[in-house]
Amino acid sequence: MLAAMTCAPVLCFTDRGLFCPEGDFHIDPWRPVDRALVTHGHSDHARPGHGAYLCTAAAAPVIRHRLGDIRLDTIAYGEKRGIGGVTVSFHPAGHVPGSAQIRVERAGEVWVVSGDYKIESDGLSEPFDPVVCHTFISECTFGLPVFRWRPQAEVMAGLARWWAANAARGVTSVLSAYSLGKAQRIMAGIAPATGPLILHPAVDAVTEILRTQGYALPPATRLAPGVTAKTHPGALILVPPGAEGTSWAGRFGPTETAFASGWMALRGIRRRRGEGTGFVLSDHADWPGLNAAIRATGATRVFVTHGYTAPFRRWLAEQGLDAGIVETGWQGETAEPEALVE
Repeated sequence: MLAAMTCAPVLCFTDRGLFCPEGDFHIDPWRPVDRALVTHGHSDHARPGHGAYLCTAAAAPVIRHRLGDIRLDTIAYGEKRGIGGVTVSFHPAGHVPGSAQIRVERAGEVWVVSGDYKIESDGLSEPFDPVVCHTFISECTFGLPVFRWRPQAEVMAGLARWWAANAARGVTSVLSAYSLGKAQRIMAGIAPATGPLILHPAVDAVTEILRTQGYALPPATRLAPGVTAKTHPGALILVPPGAEGTSWAGRFGPTETAFASGWMALRGIRRRRGEGTGFVLSDHADWPGLNAAIRATGATRVFVTHGYTAPFRRWLAEQGLDAGIVETGWQGETAEPEALVE
């Protein structure tokens, strides 16, 4: 385990976040800093209180929506920018729309901070683009061999069958999914012919932002007092985790709830959540994805963060890599609804 303040040639590991001394910036810091480079808009990576922000142009609208009037600059994917004594560039991470890996180069030494990522193209987010580097900082939210995702098309087909079966019984379907990324991925991947789509206000707000940016998303109705089972029979309602049983649910008569998450691969968590149905769908890389991504970078040194860090570090060391653990304030995809970020 690395100490709270450990410095390497390009980045320091500090109690505020990953810090680049020669560029005088932090990457996804979890405490206020003067200058933050941000990989994407989830709240464990894009936090309030920084003096200035830099993110991709595609991530900026959601980050502004979440953080308000901030000093924010944008950068295009692949654009190189000199900051102090280093050169930085942002590259698609495939996690959610606008998400990025951040490449930092100093005197020929290249580090890449992955943020969160998945390697399966979801048809909505910019596809993951592996970046060759010497040192790779990788998430490992699902860093155990038990986590192996089925192809997205199979998961979406199963979700569509569940929705259709509920609608045929006169039951409203309520599906929990992250407000940024997961919900829109489901919207883009499931045929809406079964019935109407209804979006919780938190989901709808982000969806409208992405829609105005040009992301292809089907029409949907915002959840409001006049929207009921009578006005929208056979609907699929997309809600943030933890919002399934709030006051609006009574307007839709009998409902069937489900949760879309990589954690649904574990039967015990599905039982603890009390879900009748769980769909194994994650915006994070599974075990094969993590290993494939790391191999593609060509990195000989890998630091892992948030998730199954200890066993995954051991595995990488057994493969001959110089592997370590970085403690961060990032959460990844957590198992309990009250901890899930939007």
